[in-house]
Amino acid sequence: MKTSTPPMSVADIRKSFLDFFESKGHTVVPSSPLVPGNDPTLMFTNSGMVQFKDVFLGTDKRPYVRAASVQACLRAGGKHNDLENVGY
Repeated sequence: MKTSTPPMSVADIRKSFLDFFESKGHTVVPSSPLVPGNDPTLMFTNSGMVQFKDVFLGTDKRPYVRAASVQACLRAGGKHNDLENVGY
């Protein structure tokens, strides 16, 4: 008799993803808000890198060098534009 693995929930997939990277020495960091409050150049968070912009620009440092997160984002242009679906 063939046994099957029950499907994973979205929460299980996220946890598995973060647990994997944490086991490899990454620091798990919380996701940023969908609307970044401290960056007037962005209307929405469009990637997981937004919260590290100040690090990339050299204006801030973090106490870790490897990070993992699961970031909600909104695609506001390009091939896949979420703004076209707002209100549906």
